[in-house]
Amino acid sequence: MKSFQKATAALLASLMLVSSAGCGSNTTPASSAAPAGSSAPAANTDSAQTLRIYGWNTEFQDRFNAYFKDAGKLPEGMNVEWVITPNENNAYQNKLDADLKAQDSAADKIDIFLIEADYALKYVDSDYTLDVKADIGLTDEDLKDQYEYTKDIATDSNKKLKAVSWQATPGLFAYRRSIAKDVLGSDDPVKVQQALSDWDKFNAVAKTAHDKGYKMLSGYDDSYRTFANNITSPWVDENDTIHIDPIMMKWVDQTKEFTDKGYNNKTSLWAPEWGADQGPKGKVFGFFYSTWGINFTLLKNSLAVPVTEGGKAEVGNGVYGDYAVCQGPANYYWGGSWICGAKGSDNVDLVRDVMKTLTCDAATMKKITQDTEDFTNNKTAMGELAKSDYKSAFLGGQNHIALFAEAAPKINMKNISKYDQGMTEEFQKAFKDYFDGNVSKDQALDNFYKAIIEKYPNLKRAS
Repeated sequence: MKSFQKATAALLASLMLVSSAGCGSNTTPASSAAPAGSSAPAANTDSAQTLRIYGWNTEFQDRFNAYFKDAGKLPEGMNVEWVITPNENNAYQNKLDADLKAQDSAADKIDIFLIEADYALKYVDSDYTLDVKADIGLTDEDLKDQYEYTKDIATDSNKKLKAVSWQATPGLFAYRRSIAKDVLGSDDPVKVQQALSDWDKFNAVAKTAHDKGYKMLSGYDDSYRTFANNITSPWVDENDTIHIDPIMMKWVDQTKEFTDKGYNNKTSLWAPEWGADQGPKGKVFGFFYSTWGINFTLLKNSLAVPVTEGGKAEVGNGVYGDYAVCQGPANYYWGGSWICGAKGSDNVDLVRDVMKTLTCDAATMKKITQDTEDFTNNKTAMGELAKSDYKSAFLGGQNHIALFAEAAPKINMKNISKYDQGMTEEFQKAFKDYFDGNVSKDQALDNFYKAIIEKYPNLKRAS
């Protein structure tokens, strides 16, 4: 098995190309339509000889290159064109929507495009996506080892599977071992989990941590997904009426308490201060993260190399090995990327080969995990690693795959809606003013409704 330490060098070298937000982020750095290592659009290119792939960052490009193209599976003479558009201000979806609408008359056809969990249903429940079985040709046998929730989220209202993923993204709580020892007397994941197994215990530890000079969480949004992924009904019903699940107001109340009592650092996801809290000088007990967040974002931030007052980098003072993971107070997932075959593609056979290799082949998916520590979408492969002597050096020798494998089957996607990305963005934004004491809770709620109905004019507030 390739050691993760060796993979780290390659990872750090690519940080300028890959979004630091991973696949759960709504923001990515600017990226060209043909980033380094891709095939640039060429005039008069034969569309059938070009596999054209749309995405918002280079995560899938990395997987495709390493485990499909470089593995010799790309047909000789086939070009690959990557169209990468950042997520900011809905730019990726806007670009994708415009080009999908023009697909019938386009000289260069879209063959594959990537979607995220928060807006998956928008494309799954559309005519722009091919049926993975009937149109593309994957079989039930091919798909049998994929985690059910990854198929549920990509199944349309007619029970047709419209996309597949190479990863599953159950969430855990990643904590600093050294801080856990000081606060709880132990950094053992089993003992830490016992101390954090429900929200009452979690809040009690937050007080203890505060009394010892630590923050329990970094900012306002850190625990959001652990609540939002456990709603009991969708944000929007069949009559386009918005419903705020009571559990979301529990997130509001907890975050307000943590803010007022100094249990968090008042940061926001992806902000520099939030990233710094994960690094060498951070004093935060832990972070809620799913698979991609641990093996990429947390790793990158923990390896940050601060600069001294004299301007010289301090090498080797990261916190690599000082993190561990436990389940935390609630089961949840965060993010994920799905591969869609675009209707009108002139490379359907190749799309099938890509999907089969990267989302169905147990050997390939096991290798991805061994190389990158990502948790892949194959129950057999992940089960083997969960029961093995697999260890993560970054997590102090812990086999985190075992915890992910236990959590993944529990993920429930029955309450997703096509409005989830917008709901998340506007709900978090509206209540930050409340957390900071600038508006009342009722005013924040009114501001949320105003913003979300402006974004989705067809929606209405429950009477």
